[in-house]
Amino acid sequence: MLAGEAVVAIWNGIAPEGQAEFYAWHLHEHMPERVGIPGFRRGRRYSAADAATHPAYFTLYEADTMQVLQGGDYLNRLNAPTAWTKSATAHFRDTSRALARVLETTGPGAGGALLTIRFDADPAAAAALCDRVRHAAASPRVTGAHLCAGDATASRADTAETKGRADIQAPPAWFALIEATDAEALAGLLPDAALTEAGAYPTPQRGLYRLEYTRLKTAFA
Repeated sequence: MLAGEAVVAIWNGIAPEGQAEFYAWHLHEHMPERVGIPGFRRGRRYSAADAATHPAYFTLYEADTMQVLQGGDYLNRLNAPTAWTKSATAHFRDTSRALARVLETTGPGAGGALLTIRFDADPAAAAALCDRVRHAAASPRVTGAHLCAGDATASRADTAETKGRADIQAPPAWFALIEATDAEALAGLLPDAALTEAGAYPTPQRGLYRLEYTRLKTAFA
């Protein structure tokens, strides 16, 4: 299960010349800073597990509530980016970031492989989509299955960290996250036809990722 009622989900690519800096910054400054914010519980970074997955990186921050993601502690960090943050994010490409409520989360724990599925849906489809996610959670070697609905206003809010960046794309309205012990266990789960039948549209956008790093709660600084 996810460690809270809300998440920050970030899909992004990195220009080749910025990859080494990205890893150093993400490990030693960015993730400790974010997970140190009051109400943030865990941060995880993933990288693409196959050639078809784009963009190459996915980061997930789990928080107590949506109010934490819209509160002053997080907003203060977004409006006071460090020099290293400005330097590292200058190399970002195809970035999509969603602040989202967790509608469904089930499973015994985190997995080493992750399937992300982004799509649109009407609010009335929530119950049917949650049912599909719970069904996926019962599959062999699946460790977690989650459904999140993005908050468009919160996701699109302008901050000093995003000012002047050309890499920012539209945030996903909805997304499912399916975790498993291995990538093979995710094959065939939540097929497009099942999601469309439940109310998703247009064709869902899929990505297959492997876990690179987990950061648990750290002291706020």
